[in-house]
Parts: sequence; structure tokens; C-alpha cells
Amino acid sequence: MGTTDVINPSTGEVFTTVPSLGLEETDAAIDRARKAFGEWRQVSPGDRARLLRRFATVVEENLEELAQLEVRNAGHTIGNARWEAGNVRDVLNYYAGAPERLSGRQIPVAGGVDVTFHEPLGVVGIIVPWNFPMPIAGWGFAPALAAGNTVVLKPAELTPLTAIRLGELALEAGLPEGVFQVLPGKGSIVGQRFVTHPAVRKVCFTGSTEVGKSIMAGCADQVKRVTLELGGKSANIIFADSDLAVAAAAAPGAVFDNAGQDCCARSRILVEASVYDKFLALFETAVRDFRVLDPASDLSEMGPLISAGQRSAVSSYLDGADLAFQGSTPAEAGWWFPPTVLLASSREDRHWREEIFGPVVSVLPFRDEAEAIELANDTEYGLSGSIWTRDVARALRVSRAVETGALSVNSNSSVRYWTPFGGMKQSGLGRELGPDALLSFTDVKNVFLATGD
Repeated sequence: MGTTDVINPSTGEVFTTVPSLGLEETDAAIDRARKAFGEWRQVSPGDRARLLRRFATVVEENLEELAQLEVRNAGHTIGNARWEAGNVRDVLNYYAGAPERLSGRQIPVAGGVDVTFHEPLGVVGIIVPWNFPMPIAGWGFAPALAAGNTVVLKPAELTPLTAIRLGELALEAGLPEGVFQVLPGKGSIVGQRFVTHPAVRKVCFTGSTEVGKSIMAGCADQVKRVTLELGGKSANIIFADSDLAVAAAAAPGAVFDNAGQDCCARSRILVEASVYDKFLALFETAVRDFRVLDPASDLSEMGPLISAGQRSAVSSYLDGADLAFQGSTPAEAGWWFPPTVLLASSREDRHWREEIFGPVVSVLPFRDEAEAIELANDTEYGLSGSIWTRDVARALRVSRAVETGALSVNSNSSVRYWTPFGGMKQSGLGRELGPDALLSFTDVKNVFLATGD
């Protein structure tokens, strides 16, 4: 077993190390999960619900510790980190209500009685990205556990600390050994073993579209189930009849939150041509006022990028681009990058088409509703997006026409744990969260009982 250095992106300095599991340790953990499954699935629905509620309570009791870990490990602002830890608590509480409501159906048939059951799959492997380590972990393990599965979770190599702590808190809450395990290590070893190990019956992956495709291809060999939440290049569509001041004030947070390292980032702003200049003036004020500070500060709205490599990749998109304006960054060590606004000369611009995963947004005018829809859909992605208009009929028309999984009208929200979340096209496969997520961690079994009629 090796080790991995953990680096604070605000300073660029190593501040701790964590284990990095090899193939042998990974197989041993999967075997423990396989053995624990037999007992966990037999835990009564009420008792499983009580254990999940207890897990949520223990997360709440350690919320500040989890948040501070994320500030140091991922460079998240303290406000965001507290929300993220709270989201884990809330998702656990939400799915704690599921075991006692995971009911099948009685289907009318001739000659007997027909009933269905939702059976847990077995071991579920969850691969978590570095951009939102806590909530995305919870979106996977909470419904999987509620449905009666056991879970092995691989955190990103860059951001393992909160996942490791959540694994410890699960044991403190009383979850049996082997039911929920966190396996830090390389994706090429631990994550790939989730794909190839026959005891892992489903893989949940959040990350790049390229890696997601390879995971999907690997799972096909065993007809293994997958849920994929992949890349995005979401559109923020601003119509002339909208409240421009509100839309412009909200736009920085929609793309620069978490330093733009968000698959749901509204990184393409489409503005109706008649108000293009007015919107840009309002937007410039909002961008320059956006507070990029030490993420430990309660005033900070944006922290650093996750790594030096990510900063270099983001910087490359400015080469030859039409720079409109930028915000500011602290004059200190760390992987900082200013909020940046680029003007797109056409839909072929690299910064307009590719997912940058940094605090860079592209702006392009459109003539009318039809062109706005065409531009919004002219991408391989379809994860999220926003529409700003006072016209309710237009809001409904455009919402139905835009090819994306989660849309907001006159807001920039993407995720509520009680509603479905997921992408269209190459942004993913399947849905997380909401009342139906539990079913994706089960198989439907049909049973016919002959009555001799």
C-alpha cells in the first residue's frame, strides 16, 4: 500500500498524506462488502432507516469539522463547504424515509396473484470527483444503502479527506462493518477494479465524459449497471424582457462558484442582441464585485482552482480570445485564477464549445427565440441551464425545446435533493436524487402465485 500527498490549493503546500490502496486491498474491501450484503439486506426497513437517520445526526454533529477539511483540501469557500456537509446530512435524512416506502405492486392476473419486489443489487461502487467531494458521495451512497446495498466508495486522489471521515462517521453511527467503505487510491487501480470485479453490481461515476465512456464500455463486458454524471457546457439564456439587473447580478455565481469547477456551470451566456450592451455593462460590475478571497473567510465567494495543472489548462483558453473583462484574485501563493469574461466571435470558438472547468465564461448575442434554442442545443452536452424571461409561455416553450436535464427559469439553481438530477446527450446516463433514485439501485422481481382458480 502506498500513500498520496494531500495539497492545500490555496497555498500549494502538502499538509497531510493518506493511504493509496493497491489491487489486493481493493479486492479485500470488495469481498468484505460482498459478505456484509447478505446481512445488510436482511436488516428490517425500520432499523435500516434508523441507522441512516443516526448517520445523518453524526454528520450534523461533525459538520464544521467536515467543512473545514473541505476548505483546506479542495479550496472551497467556507460557506459552500458548510452547505455541502449539510447536504450530506439532508440527503441521508431524505433517504432514511425510503426503506419503509420501497414498495412493489400487486398486478391483476388470471389464475393467481402477481406481485413485484424491488431487490437490492449487491455491492455498489461509487467513484467521486474532486470538485464536489461530499455531496456527490452522498447522492450515491445514501440511496444505495437505503435500498439495501453495500457500498465501496473511491474518492478523487486530490480530495480524499471528507470521504475518509464520512466512512469513519458511518461506523460511529452504527452501520455494520463492511457496509460502507471508503477506498482511497488511483482511479486506474481502485476505480478500474470496480468496473472489472464481478461482485460489484453497479458503478456510479461522476467526472469527465471521456472517462465516463471508458467506464461504460468496461461495464458492458459484465452487463453491469451504470449511472454517469459527466461534463457540461450549460447555457444561461437572457431574453430582453427579463429583469436584466437581477440576471446580471446572479450570473457570476452561476459560473464562478467553486472557481467554475462545476459541471452545471452556466459557462455560455446567450443574450438577446437588443440588450447585449446593457447586459454586459451590468455584468461587468457584478464580475468586478465578485469576492475572490481566502476560502476560509466568510466573505469569500470564490476560492482557488484545485491544482497547478488545472490552472494551466484554464489559462490556455485565453490564448487568442477576445477578453472583455476580469475580476481580481489575492496576491498570494496558491492556484488562483480571476473570474474571466470572453466575447465569442462565433459558435466555433474553442472557449465557447469546450468545457473549461474554470472561472471563464463566454458571451454571445442571439437574434430571436429560435436562434437562442439553436445555440443552446449546439453542444454535445446537456446537463443544466437557465432561462431569464418574464413571459411564462416563452419560458415553457424554451424549457421544452432546450436539450438539457435540469433547467431553471429566472434562477440558476440545478440541484435539489428531493428532485431528479442528471444529464442528456453526452452529459450522462440515469438520474440521481429525488424520489425515484432509489429504484436505480434495485432490480424488479416479479412473482406469480397460482391459486388454482
